[in-house]
This record gives sequence, structure tokens and C-alpha cells, in this order.
Amino acid sequence: MSNLQVSNLSKRYGKVQALRDASFSLEAGEIFGYLGPNGAGKTTTLRIILGLVRATSGEVRLFGKSTMHAEERAAMGFLPGELRLYSDMTGLATLSYFARYRPERPPVLREKLLEAFGVERSVLSRKIKFLSHGTKQKIGLIIAMQHDPDLLLLDEPTTGLDPLVQQAFRESVLDFARRGRAVFFSSHVLSEVEAVCGRVAILRAGGIVAVESIDNLRGKMLRRLKARFRGAAPADLARTTGVTSAEILGNEAVVWVQGDVNPLLRRLAQADVENFVFPEPELEDIFMSYYREGKGADA
Repeated sequence: MSNLQVSNLSKRYGKVQALRDASFSLEAGEIFGYLGPNGAGKTTTLRIILGLVRATSGEVRLFGKSTMHAEERAAMGFLPGELRLYSDMTGLATLSYFARYRPERPPVLREKLLEAFGVERSVLSRKIKFLSHGTKQKIGLIIAMQHDPDLLLLDEPTTGLDPLVQQAFRESVLDFARRGRAVFFSSHVLSEVEAVCGRVAILRAGGIVAVESIDNLRGKMLRRLKARFRGAAPADLARTTGVTSAEILGNEAVVWVQGDVNPLLRRLAQADVENFVFPEPELEDIFMSYYREGKGADA
């Protein structure tokens, strides 16, 4: 049984198609990345899952059930992309306030998370309106995670966090997965997603264009080679077998290649190469390949 099953989900706001036939599942112990630029449909999907917005069509099943009751709500944790907290509450009162909504699931992870994110007791005694953006974000994460939910829904979770806290956050999320929890991770910070997610869905204009493991996506996607030559870069690089495009500027070239790389390597061997870099494809390269030449985001 999937912790989350989304089937043919669509949402229309008047003439605007915000989401179109989105389908994916999220299993226990999995961290699932949900990627797309602003307007692609990420937040709309989350709001439908949470029951905050009614879908135009399609179905969401949480823990095998099509209707959400108090038990299913208590088993979820949620961090919104635009976090708003009660400004006149202290940090500690805020954590306790939200914990009271889940009386059957006490905040068993609160102390561990406070320590991991470096939130001191003196900070918790201050009112929310006096806290920095980063500290508010930490408190939002702890609210979402403190009751050890079975399904954790995170919308742009690392906004405003410094690098050390980002690392602590990644370790916490990975620990959730190791203990059999499921994490839905909506983000545009691709390096963050690549560090923790096993599978990702890529959205474009409200529709899912790929649902794959990151390793499978790397195998299918374009790779980028950068080369510097001692003379002018060969003008025929773009015509080499497997090369989909080439950008040449003087003695430097950036070449995109798909499939067998040997024809390109043989062509480079005929030139006077000063140096070149040919890294494994990163998630950013994979993501951008869906937005090139006619695939651009238009929502």
C-alpha cells in the first residue's frame, strides 16, 4: 500500500489549467522530489493532497484511503512554501500550539530536531515577530516533523536556511526515510533534491513530463562537455554523431551529447585540446533538458 497515490489529478482555475493529469505514487521509506519552476503546478498539487483545494478531476489516496479523516491528517506533516506563523506567540508556544492538533501523536522528535537545527531555548522564548527568517523556517520544519509523521510534505523546505542547517535538514530527512516514513519534497533547489531523493517527477506547464529515478534520468539525458583548444575550436562539432548542439566561442566550446560519446571523443582527439571537462550529468542538466527548444515552461 502506497503512503500517497495520485491518479490523473487535474485542476482548472477558470481558463487556467494549473494541473493536468498528474499521476505518481510515494512508498514508505521513499523521498520523492517534485520539480518545476514557479507556476508549474507544484503548490497546487500539495494543496489538493492536503484537502485545501478541490481537484477538478482525478483522485488522491492517502494510506490506501480516498477520504481524509482526522487519523490521516494526524499522520501527515506539512511545511508550506510561504510559511506564516502567529507573530505574537513565542517560538515554544508555537510548537506546542500546533502539537495540540495531534493529541494522538505527541511531539516525540521535538528535542532532537531543536538540537539538530541549532535552535536554543533562549530563542524559543522570543516572539515569532522578532525572529529571523531562517529561524522561523526552522520552527516551521520542526512543526512539520516533531510528531514523526508517516508522510512528510515539504514545499521549498530549505528557504532561508544556512548551509549547516541545510545539511542537518538533509540528515533528518534521510533518517525519516530510513525509519520507513515517506517524504514528498517540492523544490526548485536541484542540488538539494539530488542529495536526498531517489525518484523525481518533473513538471512543465501543469503536466508531469517524467517520473524516474535520478540514475535512470542521468542515463537518458544529455551530457555537457566543455573544451578549450589551443587554437580555434573545430567548427564541425555540432555535426558529430551524438551531438545535439554546440556553442562555440573562439577557442572554447560547450557541447551537448546524447548516447554514445565515442564519436565526439574521436573528433576531439583530432584537435589540439588544451583541456576539457566532461562530468556526469547533474540534475540541473537533466531538468533543463525538458525546458529547451520548444519545451519551455509556459505556466
